[in-house]
Amino acid sequence: MSFPLLTAVAAVPAIGAIATAALPAAKRTAAKWLALLFSLVTFALALVVGFRFDPGAKGPFQLTESHAWISDFGVRYELGVDGIAVALIALTTLLIPFVILAGWHDADPLEEATPNRRWRPTQGFFALILAVEAMVVLSFEATDVFLFYIFFEAMLIPMYFLIGGFGDRADGDEEQSASRRSSAAVKFLLYNLAGGLIMLAAVIGLYAVTADQLGTGTFSLQQIVEARAAGKLEIGTGTERLLFLGFFFAFAVKAPLWPLHTWLPGAMGESTSPVAVLITAVVDKVGTFAMLRFCLQLFPEASSWATPVILVLALISVLYGALLAVAQRDIKRLIAYASISHFGFIILGIFAMTSQGQSGATLYMVNHGISTAALMLVAGFLISRRGSRLIADYGGVQKVAPVLAGTFLIGGLATLSLPGLAPFVSEFLVLVGTFSRYPVIGIIATLGIVLAALYVLVLYQRTMTGPVKAEVKSMPDLRVRELVVVAPLIALLLFLGVYPKPLTDLVNPAVGHTLSVVDKKDPQPTVQVDAVPGGSRPGHAVHDQDVEAAK
Repeated sequence: MSFPLLTAVAAVPAIGAIATAALPAAKRTAAKWLALLFSLVTFALALVVGFRFDPGAKGPFQLTESHAWISDFGVRYELGVDGIAVALIALTTLLIPFVILAGWHDADPLEEATPNRRWRPTQGFFALILAVEAMVVLSFEATDVFLFYIFFEAMLIPMYFLIGGFGDRADGDEEQSASRRSSAAVKFLLYNLAGGLIMLAAVIGLYAVTADQLGTGTFSLQQIVEARAAGKLEIGTGTERLLFLGFFFAFAVKAPLWPLHTWLPGAMGESTSPVAVLITAVVDKVGTFAMLRFCLQLFPEASSWATPVILVLALISVLYGALLAVAQRDIKRLIAYASISHFGFIILGIFAMTSQGQSGATLYMVNHGISTAALMLVAGFLISRRGSRLIADYGGVQKVAPVLAGTFLIGGLATLSLPGLAPFVSEFLVLVGTFSRYPVIGIIATLGIVLAALYVLVLYQRTMTGPVKAEVKSMPDLRVRELVVVAPLIALLLFLGVYPKPLTDLVNPAVGHTLSVVDKKDPQPTVQVDAVPGGSRPGHAVHDQDVEAAK
């Protein structure tokens, strides 16, 4: 038996979570270093996965593992990765060490324990982060639908405690802050549990259909796709559409897609900055990833049927999120609404059903994770110095902390997709892919770029430029630990901005496979010609192969 590499990538952070939580209360520093060590080992294993993965190999999945689990119900422990999963596993395992370093002191006990100021368990904070990492990685690896569902839901529990139990110390009123955190955590849990319960009904329905037509029920994604391709499994149109809606609803909540997005601003606003990064840069990506892996491949006809409505909802997300970001007075909530807009772009690319759109959407998942992590973590460093999330409480920061201001600017410019930074490539591909099939939606979506420039540049102007406010005159610049967190993320934004080829080569075969399952091809480009022999009118739009024939 070959070494179970995919299992190891998920098992290491799970073991790390248990080991960190088991440390005595006095071993706070040891807990931090132990959690960091396990996260680095996990990233090293993810790199091994990347090196062993062959983008040119045949078959949808590689490094597969398959073992019987609950045989009576057709549930198997099946893992496998395609290029999209490899990219997102690399993103997740890369960000977790930076999340741990950025939150190094976020769970330290308060100096004075009073009834209004709670003691913060350091070991629990870092153990929960590692637990989330393990479940997210398994969600990216699972090729059994039921196995995926288990970890898709299980990650909500540690996230609930991270949101509700650990928050910013910017608000001096600990009791009021705890109440807001509790409300945000409950809303996060209820929204996602509601989506998960609807998905569970769809998962059971899918099993019943396979049991009826194949003789034996199965949750295996590959087996279901192959059976449909061979004509052995035919799902009725109405049934397929209902099953699709059950899956899509859960993923749209997680994504988050308008109008199911309302849990996100509160969850990110009341969390510590590292936990906010965990939410939007890691956990939420499971929703958009699952749309590509499960919605499109399991239900191709229903995906095409629902595409017009989903594109409109994605377009609303792009514009709605950007407009609310412009109106925000809270730094963290501004970044949260900006993320809603960005997820709208990702979903737009997925359901444009073009190779450029889906490649761009996958790149967007990775690049958005890096850029949002950079911006949110620097914002967290800024907030911890001033003790306020309100934009109006800042001014002139670049004069007293130029490195902090510079990194904040680069993170902001990446968020607005400045050419030369990584998100530009993905946003450009999404818009091109959307325009080639749905030109009106593609044109309207470009307004999101204009609004992004507005909210990012206004945020920078109001916080970093102008007269130095009295409260920021003594603000220190970034420390060594903070630079270690931010510098690699900025370097990645620059590298992938000018050379995205490693990522595109990785994800393009998986995108091609997905489009073939959905039976979609890219629209044929057209050109304008003055005259074509054979009767075409001057200026008439013709396909490029017609031009070649005319020549």
